[in-house]
Amino acid sequence: MWLTALWLLSGCEAFTDAATRLAYDIKAASGQLQKPGDRVVLRHETPSRAGDCDGPYTVQLDRVGALIIWCRSEHGEVLSSPGTSYHRQFVDTADTFYLEKGAGETLVIELEQQGNKAVIVNAY
Repeated sequence: MWLTALWLLSGCEAFTDAATRLAYDIKAASGQLQKPGDRVVLRHETPSRAGDCDGPYTVQLDRVGALIIWCRSEHGEVLSSPGTSYHRQFVDTADTFYLEKGAGETLVIELEQQGNKAVIVNAY
């Protein structure tokens, strides 16, 4: 019975972290781009799950495809630092972005279709 429950939950977001959920949002946003020059603005509300990364946070989106989020306490202490490269399958990143965000502050990512590839062209 436990194995069945675990198997059913493994396909949902029950076991994801802040970085993976952001990567899923980037994937979904890139799917909205149809032809060269199309742009979409992704507004990622943080935290994306209550109790997960509630304080200030830092986001790194880099040219080689890493996405890392450092979740901090109100005193600046790192509480967690999930990372992923899952989004790299769907987008390139034009530059390395290193963003300091306040508690609950929205992360904005701009994507553009360039040729046959979606590209993260700005983040703030």
